[in-house]
Amino acid sequence: MMDIAKSISTYEHRQKAEARAKVEAFAKELGYSLAELVGRDAKPTRAPAAPKYRHPENPALTWSGRGRKPQWFVAALEVGKTAEDMAIS
Repeated sequence: MMDIAKSISTYEHRQKAEARAKVEAFAKELGYSLAELVGRDAKPTRAPAAPKYRHPENPALTWSGRGRKPQWFVAALEVGKTAEDMAIS
């Protein structure tokens, strides 16, 4: 059983490699790389978010409001501060 599964996997791997080689050759004939046509080289970049909140005692610590709340933000909320208290004007 294992030999059959391995043979199938190997065959599929070879078929994919052949198909990829043919597509790369065709793209090269047209003057492109396969990566240019598929778009895998260019990763979408996201501009860093501007900070919206600042630590009440350490101004070097900031948070954009995106993602998980930093521990200092959670701790400040627990002691009675509000998000507006820590908002950057």
